[in-house]
Amino acid sequence: MVRRGIVGKQATLQTDEVPQFEDNTFVRSQFDVQKQIVTSVKRSQSDAEIDNTIEAPTCVCLNLEDLKCFEVVEHQYEYCGVIFGNSIAIQPSNPAFPTNSGLTVLMGAPKSGFLEAKFLRPVSKVSACITSSQRLVMSAYARDRQLLTQSILPSANLANSDSVLPPNSPLFVTTQNIYSVTFCAFDGQFTLSDFCFYV
Repeated sequence: MVRRGIVGKQATLQTDEVPQFEDNTFVRSQFDVQKQIVTSVKRSQSDAEIDNTIEAPTCVCLNLEDLKCFEVVEHQYEYCGVIFGNSIAIQPSNPAFPTNSGLTVLMGAPKSGFLEAKFLRPVSKVSACITSSQRLVMSAYARDRQLLTQSILPSANLANSDSVLPPNSPLFVTTQNIYSVTFCAFDGQFTLSDFCFYV
């Protein structure tokens, strides 16, 4: 089964990390990896050799470019399955916060150093590229707000600094039944881009 990306403000599907199981159940198509996911089950050992096609986890990557600068971001991507809290769209003018792809990123505001994303149905992985003025913790929560797992950016990674980490460092959490994620830089400033999740 082929899932095609949706253009404009909607999400695009990517196949950067289609799961590979021990028996190589899933095989990734090599054509148009930016727009499609193609998976298939290996041929049966029986004489009938019946082909079966199953659906791989779908990677939804948000296109932030249609957002206006300083637009409050909450329900714009609800149709994709995610609602944001304490988030605005900016086009950074500070060279310490370079963009990774496109001109627009998300930033925690009005509360500095905090941003939340809530999912309408559970997801299994969430990733983003982060540039932060200090250590940042990405936390994943279950439906009942129980902490599931965390990923940490151990130090600041501003551009033109002495940080060993480059700006726009990728950060991700992976576990079953993620209903929300938070990004917390402890009153620091950070920008977020390339926000993706698997459903």
